[in-house]
Order: sequence, then structure tokens, then C-alpha cells
Amino acid sequence: MFFNLPTLLTWARIAAIPLIVAVFYWPGLGVAWQNTLATGLFIVVALTDWADGYLARRLNQTSSFGAFLDPVADKFLVCASVLVLVHLGRADVFVALIIIGREIAISALREWMATIGAVRSVAVHMVGKVKTATQMVAIPFLLFDGVVWGVDTRWWGTLLIWVAAVLTVWSMGFYLLKALPEIRARAR
Repeated sequence: MFFNLPTLLTWARIAAIPLIVAVFYWPGLGVAWQNTLATGLFIVVALTDWADGYLARRLNQTSSFGAFLDPVADKFLVCASVLVLVHLGRADVFVALIIIGREIAISALREWMATIGAVRSVAVHMVGKVKTATQMVAIPFLLFDGVVWGVDTRWWGTLLIWVAAVLTVWSMGFYLLKALPEIRARAR
């Protein structure tokens, strides 16, 4: 279904992305407010990722459109946030290239595999889920860029975003290896 509660949550996640970016350009907001608002928005928006999947299964409202739109929304959210972090000097451009490059490459691979009827061989795997979870923790830490309950969020966020970059490369390698038999078969 195009408009059910889970899909509307996914659409809301996409619509909120410009708000997260705009917070850093809002005139008159101090840096502390910008960081806090962007972090809060990101966390709320990221939680809709869990909520839309849960509700789709619980309400029996899963759809092929929702299955398509959900990962697109995640990719938009992560890529936009990482670009903001690079712009703010809180993430390395190399991390952004790894994360965004992987998203483009794996999306293209999945699209190609779908056209040849082999999409199951590159279905979401646990390493991809761990990569996403790590990104979803690292990004708000870096957006906040301060100390909370004695925890330096920039230090932990930087560590976690690099761990996410390593997991990103690992997951890309995993998916490419899974697709390799099809790639070889089609290259002849």
C-alpha cells in the first residue's frame, strides 16, 4: 500500500531530513541549540525506522512498495547526516566516501540482481544490520558534539563512525561475494 501507517512513517522520515540539515543554517540559534535539536530530530527520525517495520508486521501492512521505500529513506538519512558532519568538520570525508559509495554500489548491485531474478542472493544480512545500527549510534553522537553524563560524544562518535566505515566495507565485500557467482555467469 502506498499510504498506510508504516509507509507514512517512512515518508515522514524522508520529509524530516531537510529539517535536520536546516537546523544548522537557522539564523539566531546557537551552536548548542543546533546540536541538540539536530540530535533530537535524528534520534526521533531514526526510531521511525524501527517503528515502521514493527507496525507493518504487526498490522499486516507489509508491501513491496514499503520494502522498497524503507531502505531508501535510511540511505537518505544517513548520507545527508554524514554530509552535514563532514561540512561541520566532525567526520572525515574519507568516511563519507566509503559510506555513500557503498550505498550507491550495493543499491546498484541489488537492482541488477533483481533484473536477473537473483535478488535473494544479496538480501539484507546481519552484517548490514550491524553496520546500520553502528551508523545510527555514531551519527547522533557526532551531531551532539559535546559531553553528556561524562561521555565525550565526539570521541565516541568518531570511533563509532570509523567502526561503521569498516563494517561498511565488510558488508559490501560480503554482498559482492554473494553475488559473484551471478556476476561470473553473466560476464561470459
